[in-house]
Order: sequence, then structure tokens, then C-alpha cells
Amino acid sequence: MARLVYTGLVSLDGYINDAEGHFDWAEPSEEIHQFANDLDRGIGTHVYGRRLYETMVFWETVPPAEPVINDYAEVWRGADKVVISTTLSEVASARTTLMRELSHEWLAELKATATRDIGIGGPTLAAQVFDLIDDIHMLVYPVVVGGGGTRFLADDAAGSFALASSRVFSNGVIHLHYRKDT
Repeated sequence: MARLVYTGLVSLDGYINDAEGHFDWAEPSEEIHQFANDLDRGIGTHVYGRRLYETMVFWETVPPAEPVINDYAEVWRGADKVVISTTLSEVASARTTLMRELSHEWLAELKATATRDIGIGGPTLAAQVFDLIDDIHMLVYPVVVGGGGTRFLADDAAGSFALASSRVFSNGVIHLHYRKDT
């Protein structure tokens, strides 16, 4: 059985972006980028909403660059992608399926049959299937955005998780890995 993994970059006050939707404060260092590459290496399928997909599709055609960038492009292209969107008319990447809505039953079945883990991208989708999430990876940046952005966790998200691991990076970013209590 695959694990459903929710990963995100988050401010100290719990946001993935600021009031204007910007997240430039979370640009990863090479050290963090490599760490994130390694986290995503175990993901066989990414489930994205439209906005996150439109950000991530960059990796489909990114020109050759430094090794950490090339590595992530390979990791991303090697995974399946499912985009949940009512407004997107087509996808712009290989190994990508467009679905109009996220079905709890479909995702539960995918978890039961997948041989590799599944990544759920973005707080809106994560909130819809929060009971199915097995692991949460937060990369907490030492910045306070002051509210008004998108919260990493929905207000009604509820569940019990235990700290599985943590790591402090040289720039003060902290990785927190929580695993669902069983």
C-alpha cells in the first residue's frame, strides 16, 4: 500500500504564500533543493490542483542547468501527474492525466494499489482528503508573511501525527516530517 504524502514550503506563521500570492521568500538553497529532490524521488504519482500544476510544469521543459536542477527535472518527469481542474482544458506534460474533481474513493483506491507513494500538492486538495494523508513534510522558512495568504493546513484539518524526523538546514529552514499516528 502506498502512502499519501503532503509536502510544502511554509512560513513561520503557517502560510505557503503571502497576501499577494507570492512565495519568493521560500526559494530553496541548493542544499534544500537536493533534499526536496530526494523526498520526491519516492513519489510515483503527484496529484496537483491547476495553480500548482501550472507552476510545476516548468520542470517538463526546463533547459539544462546546474546538477540539482537537472536532477529534479528528471525526478519530476519520471513520475505520473494527475491534475484536478475544472478550468484547465489540456495538460502540457507527459505522463499527465486531467481530472475534473478529486474523488476520495479514487484516491483511496490508488493508495491501495500503487507501488510507489503518492504526493498531494497544495492545501486545497490536501484538505479534501486529509483523512487519507499518511505523512506531512513541512519545510519551515524563518519568515513571517503576516497573514492574508494561503494556509498550509485548512482550518478544519484534524488528526493526530507524530514527529518522525527533523532537520535544520544551514540557512535556518527546518524540515519537519510527521507521520500519522496509528
